[in-house]
Amino acid sequence: MKQYTQTPLNKVTRGSNRAVYDKDQINSILDAGFIGFVAYNYAGAPISIPMAYGRIDDTIYLHGSKKNRMLLALLEQKTASMTVMHLDGLVLARSGFHHSVNYRSATVFGTVTAIEASKPKETALKCIVDHMIPNRWDLLRPMNAKEFNATLVVALHITTASAKVRAEGAIDEKKDMELPIWAGVVPIKQVTAPPISDSHLDPELHIPEHVLKYCGL
Repeated sequence: MKQYTQTPLNKVTRGSNRAVYDKDQINSILDAGFIGFVAYNYAGAPISIPMAYGRIDDTIYLHGSKKNRMLLALLEQKTASMTVMHLDGLVLARSGFHHSVNYRSATVFGTVTAIEASKPKETALKCIVDHMIPNRWDLLRPMNAKEFNATLVVALHITTASAKVRAEGAIDEKKDMELPIWAGVVPIKQVTAPPISDSHLDPELHIPEHVLKYCGL
């Protein structure tokens, strides 16, 4: 079992009983998501923006326009952090103080570089698309030179990370346990609906297998 070493940067100080440093568990949280909140500094102001991403081993890939100020700021600063969070339930307690949520949250820290060579850049873009929905990239029209050259791809090389996970019911004061107030958990999950074909498609063109499989159909 491989774990990230606890440092002042990644150590969970509040709710440390819910801290996770296991690499496989953190990767499972990353892989279960598609949008990460990337933090950066621009003109002295802290900003956090949701970004699509993909992961290969210890590297997170991000992409955007070559004029994207966030990516350019990250490359200038050479370091970044990104957080992915899944909301799994509302925890309703007998008091407002003890209301909470069940969740899985991972934060990664690392160094940032631009991916410029053609083959690694294409691999990174494929990773991002296939992270959205598996086996998608190989069925698409290949990117043309104009699209490829206009796209900036950035690699966030994970150097350390940590996660927090809460998966339990309400934790009330003992003196409140007998109060006639309902307490419990409202589970929350993200689900797919049946896919909707583009209106410009040939009516004879059926929804591909990889899309149906992703939707559980």
